[in-house]
Amino acid sequence: MTIPPDGRPMESVQSLQRGLAVIRAFDADHPRMTLAEVARQTDLTRATARRFLHTLVTLGYTATDGREFWLCPRVLELGYAYLSASSLPEIATPHLKTFTDKVNESSSVSVLDGPDIVYVARVPTRRIMAVAISVGTRFPAYATSMGRVLLASLPEDELDDALEASTLAKLTPHTTTSRSALKRELDKVRRQGWALNEQELELGLRSIAAPVRDPRGRTIAAANVSMSANTTTVDEARERLLPALLDAAAQIERDLRVSAP
Repeated sequence: MTIPPDGRPMESVQSLQRGLAVIRAFDADHPRMTLAEVARQTDLTRATARRFLHTLVTLGYTATDGREFWLCPRVLELGYAYLSASSLPEIATPHLKTFTDKVNESSSVSVLDGPDIVYVARVPTRRIMAVAISVGTRFPAYATSMGRVLLASLPEDELDDALEASTLAKLTPHTTTSRSALKRELDKVRRQGWALNEQELELGLRSIAAPVRDPRGRTIAAANVSMSANTTTVDEARERLLPALLDAAAQIERDLRVSAP
């Protein structure tokens, strides 16, 4: 494929890229925005942003009251196409439910998307995080246990690209923001086969994650369990939850092998 000087493949459709950028500009911090705010978030001119927003309104993906714009439920169709084509959420959810019922802690499965993890399955118990988590929620991979499992599985060049695309912001006083320190932690995760995250994404939140591999042995997802860091010690969490989590991940892998064509 020929790459022109601006870095976009010749087959790339810029208008589609911009339209998707407008949709992705809306998030938990920006659920409703004015035209000027959308233009600023996407680095588009006001005229260009207006055309895309009103096109999305016509298609039913956004709505407006004349001043602000917001996403409509129809955007869920875009994610549903992925979920309905993937057996992973369907296979993982029953095992997450069994695991959650056993340990009485929330569990999830996510996949890597650039520098972020995206939740594709989740079984919650009580609410721990200040930000509600659901299927489709994104978090920076470097600051999460699932993200570290997934980053640790990448070839060196892909890992470098993912870290280069990450801002490595200090989300809490405990967040690792040094690339060299993060790489050392990923080496540890690679060796031991699981990751522990201690309040690096949110204060008071601890999580443990394990890889989920496809029939070829490639890590395609990560499963985790999250808990309050104030009710148990790290050693207690590791002893009580890690074996059950590893077993749940193994059960998901087994069913993935069975379902593979």
